[in-house]
Amino acid sequence: MRLDRILGNLGHGSRPEVQRLVRSGRVAIDGAVVRDPARHAEPGAVTLDGSPLDHPSGVLAALHKPVGYVCSRAGEEGPTIYELLPQAWDRRSPRPEAVGRLDRDTSGLLLVTDDHDLLHRLTSPRHHVAKTYVAGLARPVTEELLATFASGELVLRGEDAPCRPVQVTVVDDRTTELVLTEGRYHQVRRMFAACGNHVESLHRTAVGGCRLGDLGEGAWRDVTTDEVGSAG
Repeated sequence: MRLDRILGNLGHGSRPEVQRLVRSGRVAIDGAVVRDPARHAEPGAVTLDGSPLDHPSGVLAALHKPVGYVCSRAGEEGPTIYELLPQAWDRRSPRPEAVGRLDRDTSGLLLVTDDHDLLHRLTSPRHHVAKTYVAGLARPVTEELLATFASGELVLRGEDAPCRPVQVTVVDDRTTELVLTEGRYHQVRRMFAACGNHVESLHRTAVGGCRLGDLGEGAWRDVTTDEVGSAG
């Protein structure tokens, strides 16, 4: 790929701006200064002012989303998750985007990537990528509720197709861990509501093979596609 395109895609300026960067001698390939913006290179071999480029092969990150943050860029409903990520990422092309959404009142693991093919695979209903949640409930869990979730026969209000079976582990009488393999709108909350219960807190701990672990609230870390797994 041309140097000016690499630098432009990674957010270092417009095409004229990055061409000036190269011609000024601030860019090197494998340690050798290059002044021709049309030179081709692998992004990982390029340095700017002696430093490697940020995420030259693309962004795939895990973010611990706090309650109160929204997954849109508009920010009309509150602070956005993008405020928690490097602002330089907003200048990249394509820009990193959240893989699916967590509503404002849900916390936990949110993947962010600029690989739109991966984003599609992770969100496509065809791939049934597993997502794990911990739900705090208003009322105790019942055997009837567990049987309904596992049956694959629960139909949510306004829909025709039943939900896929959901694996549920009872943590205590008002806390459950659930593994979903689909991502309908507010699905966890709606499933519990359909069974006469109410979700008071909701926290996502895993997407595919990627687990939140001890990542601090509001923090992010790089992950690999192998770590996410099961997005084939």
